[in-house]
Amino acid sequence: MANDRPNFNQHVLIDTTPMPESIPKVQEIGSTSAPLLSAAYFIGARCKPYNDDYMMCKTESYGKGELECMKEGRKVTRCAASVLADVNAHCLDQFRNHWQCLENQNHQLWQCRRAERRLNACVFDKIGLEKVIPDTPKDEVPVHLRQHQIYATHAQDEPALRRPRAFARAIAKQEKEAQAATQQSSS
Repeated sequence: MANDRPNFNQHVLIDTTPMPESIPKVQEIGSTSAPLLSAAYFIGARCKPYNDDYMMCKTESYGKGELECMKEGRKVTRCAASVLADVNAHCLDQFRNHWQCLENQNHQLWQCRRAERRLNACVFDKIGLEKVIPDTPKDEVPVHLRQHQIYATHAQDEPALRRPRAFARAIAKQEKEAQAATQQSSS
């Protein structure tokens, strides 16, 4: 027994069991977490019906629906891949800048709002998808549209943000200017 050596296969790290023929084949996305986080809201906007179908299947199967829900899961993967392909085709530079910022900033979204604004504008103009955060109160500016990010590293460069009262006055001034602009445009 002392001569028996363990035999580990380190070349094949995937399950080689073939999927049933009833499950459609799909190419995996093969992306890291930063590009997926960068495109997450756009994927959610376009793929909501597929995501809802998949989650309903998983809920109805009480946690035992791995194979039963595989078709719905493959639809979600195909949809997400199509969103990433469209974003890469139409907004590659903005997309790359945003996800590289996320990668460098430990996936902290508030550190990358400038690059995110550019990406959101490009995706909306060229693809027609808009970033909407679910359950955002209607009377508040969504966090990704705020001009000043309190916790962001670059916020410390602005003198008004170093002092809380000056920051509050600056925000109030911006809100008044925005209200005046909307009143002028509606008149």
